[in-house]
Amino acid sequence: MKAFRVTAFSQAPALAEVEQPEAGPGEVLVRIAACGLNFADLLMMQGKYQDTPPPPFTMGMEIAGTVEATGPGVTAPAPGTRVAVFAGAGGLAEFGVFPAARCVPIPDTMPFEEAAGFLVAYGTSHLALTRRARLREGERLLVLGAAGGVGLTAVELGAAMGAEVIAVARGPDKLQAAQAAGARHLIDARTADIRSEVKALGGADVVYDAVGGGMFNEALRATNPEGRILAIGFASGEVPQIPANHLLVKNVDVIGFYWGGYMRFAPDVLTGSLAELMAMYAEGRLRPHVGATRPLALADEALALLKDRGVAGKVVVTIPG
Repeated sequence: MKAFRVTAFSQAPALAEVEQPEAGPGEVLVRIAACGLNFADLLMMQGKYQDTPPPPFTMGMEIAGTVEATGPGVTAPAPGTRVAVFAGAGGLAEFGVFPAARCVPIPDTMPFEEAAGFLVAYGTSHLALTRRARLREGERLLVLGAAGGVGLTAVELGAAMGAEVIAVARGPDKLQAAQAAGARHLIDARTADIRSEVKALGGADVVYDAVGGGMFNEALRATNPEGRILAIGFASGEVPQIPANHLLVKNVDVIGFYWGGYMRFAPDVLTGSLAELMAMYAEGRLRPHVGATRPLALADEALALLKDRGVAGKVVVTIPG
């Protein structure tokens, strides 16, 4: 089968022919239809992500497809079931073997392209806003990188929770996507003074930051007393150094959040969150935004789109059947 592989961190990943895997105990074999890309994929190909496997390995953290076969001891999901899976790796391939416990059945109405980009983006924003930041109706939510894969879902879920959403993104097209997702206020990160504009709107009660760098510092200075700042990721490439004296003076919380970590210490939390999100999708309350798709043969082009932050929403690689 074809797979997009990292053979060494010093070399660019490339498409290769590898042996098709077989499902072992507790596993299922999935015919992969689509693979959603994440910022963590860019870090993983450089060996800089916290859960990077040793090379050689197949890239791709989250997939959607159809169960082809089950390994010993697996009774569900049955062959033929349409599923989404947070795989961690192995998604940019025609087939993959994954733990059956990680498979989430998807509605028949959900296209594979949407399902492949659903779990991480919506799961991250849902748990971050509900469990960690305790976002309340009527609060002001500032979303940095609001048109990115996770940022757009934070806008959508925040608005659904009754928050007044301020979206920060680069350029009118991305801001338009954030507005369509439910943002009430729009700030162009290319030209605006983020701190002054947010303060003019009354300040932020919760900050959702998937960007880091200078934006984090601006957001911190625009956060209200007893505000909460969610450290989701660092798409800017710069991890901010937090001045603890500012936290002290303003009674502000900075809250770390890593969605994949719940797989290890509280998987039931993820299961409950994803079940709620799938129900919201089935009810028509969520509208995933796939900004661009590329076939497996152009996976490197898809990764470049992600790196350059050239599109709003998720970048998804499709795998021809």
